[in-house]
Amino acid sequence: MKLSGNTILITGGSTGIGLAFAERFIKAGNTVIVTGRREHVLREAKEKFPGLVTRACDLNVESERVALFDWVTANYPDVNVLVNNAGTQQRFNVLKADAKNNWGYFNQEIITNLEAPFHLSMLFAPYFAAKPKAAILNVTSGLAFTPFAIAPIYSATKAALHSFTMSLRLQLSDTSVEVIEIAPPAVNTDLGGTGLHVHGEPLDAFADGIFKGLEEGNREIGYGTSVARLRMSRDDIDEYAAKMYAATRNAIE
Repeated sequence: MKLSGNTILITGGSTGIGLAFAERFIKAGNTVIVTGRREHVLREAKEKFPGLVTRACDLNVESERVALFDWVTANYPDVNVLVNNAGTQQRFNVLKADAKNNWGYFNQEIITNLEAPFHLSMLFAPYFAAKPKAAILNVTSGLAFTPFAIAPIYSATKAALHSFTMSLRLQLSDTSVEVIEIAPPAVNTDLGGTGLHVHGEPLDAFADGIFKGLEEGNREIGYGTSVARLRMSRDDIDEYAAKMYAATRNAIE
């Protein structure tokens, strides 16, 4: 992927990993558009990086995803990179979850993490295929490979997004569109709630590491503990997941 001269759309780009990516893409000489649901957070991001283009959008609403595609392609027709970064994480005990009366709460995680990036990828892929250079970057997780049992929906959605990314890469292999997977480990952001990832990788070090992988032309990019997980054997995956659950199960009991 070329790292300058692009017009880039980043979902969930007003905070955390998305904003760290936006900062680096801007510094590399790109036009960067970020989306988010909260207007005041988008304003704060733009105050920090005045060159940033912001657009409020609730990606959990199908019509708003279509409207986002229409708005971006109409106002920034040179757009050639999509970064599916928006995500949410819920930790819960399935024996205590009220799936009968509160399914909407759990379903939001599926829509945000899975339906939205699927839909946006399918909207932008034909548009990008007409460009001389384009890319779709899907942000999955190390948990796509080694599930985190106390975050079962999150892990499952990221595993599905990994599978979709592989299929998308093959289908677009004869086009100009590169398909890249970014699989973070735990990173010190507010994903899932403030304070849950304070022991994760430092955000700036993580973002710098991912950009190094982009510069090297890698199609699957991990960082820190997620690197080894990308190629683990099934036996190692089972062992790793069991150890993570044993260490964290008290958090949901």
